[in-house]
Amino acid sequence: MKQLNLKVSAREQNGSSASHRIRKSGNIPAVLYGPNGTRTLVIESSEFRKLWKQVSGRTALIELVEEGAENNALSIIQEIQRNPRTDDFVHIDFKEILRGRDMFATISIHVKGDAYGVRTEGGLIEQHRHDVAIRCRPRHLPEFVEVDVTEMKVGDTIKVKDLPALEGVTYLADGDVDVVSCVAARVEEEAPAAEEAAAAAPAAAAPAKKGK
Repeated sequence: MKQLNLKVSAREQNGSSASHRIRKSGNIPAVLYGPNGTRTLVIESSEFRKLWKQVSGRTALIELVEEGAENNALSIIQEIQRNPRTDDFVHIDFKEILRGRDMFATISIHVKGDAYGVRTEGGLIEQHRHDVAIRCRPRHLPEFVEVDVTEMKVGDTIKVKDLPALEGVTYLADGDVDVVSCVAARVEEEAPAAEEAAAAAPAAAAPAKKGK
C-alpha cells in the first residue's frame, strides 16, 4: 500500500467562473466526496504534478493535508479531467476513505513476462481488461495487481478467478471474465489463385487495326 500526502486548501467560491479563476492562477479546483459530506478544494498544480508522477498507473491512499483542519481526510483519486489540447489538469475528484472500514476501488492490472506462446509458437498476448474492481480495508489496498504470463501457451486464458490472491482483497468482477489471452497470430487471407495469376501474367497485346 502506497500512502502519500497532498497539501490542499478550502475553496471559498464555487461555480464555473470561480473554477476558471482558480485554473488561471495556476491551481486546480477539486472536490472530495465521502461519508463526511462534500468539500470543495484548491490544489497547487505543481504539487499535484509531483504526486501524479508517483501514482500514475497505480492506486494510492492520499492524505489531504489542509491547514487549520482538525483532521486530515484520507482519500483516493476518483476521477481526473484534463484539457485535451494542453493536457493540463482541469479538475480532480477525490473519494474519501474511512480508516478501519471496507473500501471499494478499481486497481490497474499489470502484465509481466515473455509468454511461451509468443517466444516459441508465434502467438500474441491480448489483454482484455486493464483494471479490476476490488473490496478491501485501507491497509490492504494494493497499488496494482500483477499477472505473470511467462508460462502461457497459445490458447491459454487467464480469467478474473485466476488473478493472484492478495491479502485482504476481494475481486468484485465476474470470475469468468477474461483478463489476458495468448492467441495465434492472425494470418492475412491469401489472394485467390486466379487473381495472383492475372497479376503475374503479362497484359495481352491489343489486336492490330486493319487498314482500309
